[in-house]
Amino acid sequence: MEIRAGAGGDEAGLFASELWRMYRNFAQRRGFKTEIIDSSQSDVGGIKTLVAQIEGADVYDSLKYESGIHRVQRIPKTEKSGRIHTSTASIAVLKEVPEKEVVINAKDIRTDTFRASGPGGQNVNKVESAIRITHLPSGIVVASQTQRSQLQNRERAMAILRAKLAEIEKEKSAGQMTSERKSQIGTGERVEKIRTYNFPQNRITDHRIGKSWHNMEKILDGNIEPIIETLAKNLK
Repeated sequence: MEIRAGAGGDEAGLFASELWRMYRNFAQRRGFKTEIIDSSQSDVGGIKTLVAQIEGADVYDSLKYESGIHRVQRIPKTEKSGRIHTSTASIAVLKEVPEKEVVINAKDIRTDTFRASGPGGQNVNKVESAIRITHLPSGIVVASQTQRSQLQNRERAMAILRAKLAEIEKEKSAGQMTSERKSQIGTGERVEKIRTYNFPQNRITDHRIGKSWHNMEKILDGNIEPIIETLAKNLK
């Protein structure tokens, strides 16, 4: 799973962190294993980007419809005039693919090493164990910095790259590929949305099926089964 703050500045980053908390809580309740692979935080504690691996039985089928732009409408804590702001975060859910299914030519990648960093950007390792891989033909950049060794981080980064390349091929075959959209991550603009979280009205609406749910606090706490089950029935 890849989460990115979109339009909306600090508020978008805070919303992105709430979405990650929602998915993490859902995963824990389901008995799924979660592990952050790469992340960067904003100055106010929100998420700029986060890449995580979620493992468990039927985990991809449970979360695949979460991919897209999520929009939040609420009054930020920093807003003194009480105006409702609109911010976005984008989610990509990619299925891990076997190495034999996506062959990556060694000449097509550039590998850079760097020191892993913790919250606030400080270096937490004295050695450059973190890995950043750039796929030259597509321009895709992936990174892993949470594993103990450079080799482990490289393996994890290559797994992410294979998943992204497989998704691109899947979209090409479905006729959905455009020059602007090279992955499930959209532009992050407010107009590209699959779901809106409206805090003043305590309502979550999925625009693909035109259905709304209330009790937002419970859903954001990880109880997203009603949404997942409804999407599974209507988007097959």
